[in-house]
Amino acid sequence: MRGMMARHVSKLLSVVACVALVAQSASAQGREAPDFHVGYTDIGPVLGLGSVGGANMAIGGRFEHALQNLPSMGNGILGIEVGADYYSWSYAAFAYSWSVKYLPIGVTANYHFRVTEPKLDPFVGLGLGYDVVSCSFSGPSNANGCGYDSGIYLIARGGLRYFLSPGMALYGDVGAGAATLNVGLTFKLH
Repeated sequence: MRGMMARHVSKLLSVVACVALVAQSASAQGREAPDFHVGYTDIGPVLGLGSVGGANMAIGGRFEHALQNLPSMGNGILGIEVGADYYSWSYAAFAYSWSVKYLPIGVTANYHFRVTEPKLDPFVGLGLGYDVVSCSFSGPSNANGCGYDSGIYLIARGGLRYFLSPGMALYGDVGAGAATLNVGLTFKLH
């Protein structure tokens, strides 16, 4: 199990490095100031840290598009973010064993605060998600089975981008979802 997760993390880091090189060379061509603004769109991988169920780590991604200015709400910006993650865990005790796989997919409306430092993009978000859960159970024939089901869940999170360049930012969010803390990189699409 740990070996499989290490291979997934290794592949994810390789993809991140390749995308970072492409995004860095593209952003070197356009010398705009790094900031989150209406029309900004990015995508990127994240690693989820913190125990959810029996999971130690989640692998996922984020995509966000900035829709409009909100002058009546502190001149912030409304963004729509789509996120997906994957994590799994297994447990065995006595004659019972469980293997549970989660694929949470969610959409949040994010409020991005206006700050004077263009490299920072703090935000808070609310949304809904759907957990796609698959479970296998092994045990005595009179046992009830897995006890884990797919379903809708509420998303509440806070986060921050720190722009390393106009085309690339460090990304982090905390709150409800696949993990307590998600960290990664985002790459500007336009």
